[in-house]
Amino acid sequence: MNAAAATTPTPPVPETETSHALDCLDTGGRPGRIVCLTEEPTELLYALGEERRIVGISGFTVRPPRARQEKPRVSAFTSAKVDRILALRPDLAIGFSDMQADIAQALVKAGVEVWIANHRSVAGILGYVRRLGALVGAAQRAEAYAAALEARVRAVREAAARLPRRPRVYFEEWDAPQISAIRWVSELIGIAGGDDIFPERAAAPLGRDRIVADPLEVVARRPDIIIGSWCGKKFRPEAVAARPGWQDVPAVRDGELHEVKSPLILQPGPAALTDGLDALHAIVARWAARGGR
Repeated sequence: MNAAAATTPTPPVPETETSHALDCLDTGGRPGRIVCLTEEPTELLYALGEERRIVGISGFTVRPPRARQEKPRVSAFTSAKVDRILALRPDLAIGFSDMQADIAQALVKAGVEVWIANHRSVAGILGYVRRLGALVGAAQRAEAYAAALEARVRAVREAAARLPRRPRVYFEEWDAPQISAIRWVSELIGIAGGDDIFPERAAAPLGRDRIVADPLEVVARRPDIIIGSWCGKKFRPEAVAARPGWQDVPAVRDGELHEVKSPLILQPGPAALTDGLDALHAIVARWAARGGR
């Protein structure tokens, strides 16, 4: 996550959001005032045409770009402006993972209904699309959207199957400590045509279980490609290449150190299955076209 975003001043709440307009919607008992504590529900609700229900978003939100102009930013990832959220009178807050447990607890104690999703796989992301769509009464649109995402994933998998070789890939989510790929990223690497060098870590449920305590473990697994996505911090390939003992790693030797921006790949929502997957496949396909070394 981008630490700078957490300190970005939030705009005033638009008058339309503080009115009773949304409270008067015929929502059939469905939530009409949603606070999105992470990026993926915002992107998905906009994609489904249900953005009118959103009254607050995460400060890290960049997809779609208009959300940052239209909605007040009320949270980071592990912290939130609880008083600001309560002032928005939400009937639902949506977050992700145990990392937001403290925010969820504070909101629940204040009487807000909270949904903390915890999906960690490609199938889980698709299930999330369908569940959130059903929650806001857009089940048919969500099903069509999920089917389109599935078709896109299938197309990339088929294109990857035609590549002449598969690279070994080390994906680094953070640099200090070094943290390897979470499950959906590991799966997307496979779909894109590569093989995650730490698949056993990707299966672990918690981030601490993906810490690579000994950097020489990466050296031993000899990745052909290294991809950095440092949670919003700029990836520094020169710093990675300079790590002791890494000079003979194939990816370092051949200059195969790449960045995929975290909003594209580290949010378990539509971005990961579209632009994130495309970015991974492009890196792998270029490596394969050069013949691998």
